[in-house]
Amino acid sequence: MNKVMLVGRLARDPELRTTGTGKSVCSFSVAVDRRFKQEGQPTADFFTVTAWGRQAEIINQYLGKGRQIALSGRLQSRSYDAKDGSKRYVTEVVLEEFDFIGGRSEQGGGASDGGYGGNAGFSGGGYNNAPAQPASNMPLDMDDDFHLLADDEDVPF
Repeated sequence: MNKVMLVGRLARDPELRTTGTGKSVCSFSVAVDRRFKQEGQPTADFFTVTAWGRQAEIINQYLGKGRQIALSGRLQSRSYDAKDGSKRYVTEVVLEEFDFIGGRSEQGGGASDGGYGGNAGFSGGGYNNAPAQPASNMPLDMDDDFHLLADDEDVPF
């Protein structure tokens, strides 16, 4: 089984490119805090993540350096020949699903709560392209499980 799940912050802005066949690809780095810190050791690990297609476009548009993301994917190793003729090896996370986390006060890109927000769960399709609008009349301290019930005279369709 090859499955990686990470929750962290973008360490740099995403870089969007297009392949020769027209497919979008986005690369970004995620800093993940270590749960237990030891004296003299780094407090975070940095992982390179690659997203493809519509996911790449959404991440590039709505996330920036400092924004939080929860993601899952698979580890992939590859090699390439550098310009100086040396062989380079890369291990990266290939994105499968992600959720925007954090709020409006987060640094970075234009996403906010109510954007593609909290539980977007993008896995490559079947999502609404229009950002959801937050209910302006709902108090901020309500649980996510709370739903307003329609009046009997107000048919919801």
